[in-house]
Amino acid sequence: MTTGTKRIPRAIREQQMLDSAIRVFSDLGYRSASMDTIARHASISKPMLYLYYGSKEELFAACVVRESGRLIDHLTAAATGSAGSRRRLEDVVQAFLEFVDAHTDSWNVVYRQAFAEPQFREEVEKTRTVLVDLTTDLLAQNSGDQRSREVLEVVATALVGAGEAVADRVAHRSIPTSVAAGVVVELAWRGLAGDPTKSLTTPTEEKS
Repeated sequence: MTTGTKRIPRAIREQQMLDSAIRVFSDLGYRSASMDTIARHASISKPMLYLYYGSKEELFAACVVRESGRLIDHLTAAATGSAGSRRRLEDVVQAFLEFVDAHTDSWNVVYRQAFAEPQFREEVEKTRTVLVDLTTDLLAQNSGDQRSREVLEVVATALVGAGEAVADRVAHRSIPTSVAAGVVVELAWRGLAGDPTKSLTTPTEEKS
């Protein structure tokens, strides 16, 4: 008969450490969080934590990379799951805000804390660039839009910025996800329309 605790595979142990680290970083902030606190939260020894991640900076960077990848994968799947420009846009916006709502600790660490620390800001900008490229692709898929990709990237950058601001409200539970999604989709669809001035004009106004 065997005794003792079954050894946890390294890959699973790493993910558990990252889960605990994200929670602690979100609660205490990067500067105030300690490896001692993270180790206790993960129910492991501090030497083991250092064995996997050599420093707090390395651990935080690993958190940012993992959560950024999860967000990008989630949005990429949403962008390819439906037919029609508006439906794809709705799916991506909904997926984005639902991710933030379900993973507020992740959003806080990846966007707010990481961007505030110079050594991690580049990683945040990489994620933002991917989101802008994804949004630009959605804009470009609208067959009625004759604008250059350069112009579409400007529109996409503005939409991503607006989405991030709304996501902050969602993360703080100050606006329902469904309401936030509707506002962002309406704003973004004006960018997809190809002629922003036309989308702001009612049929009655066009005839007058």
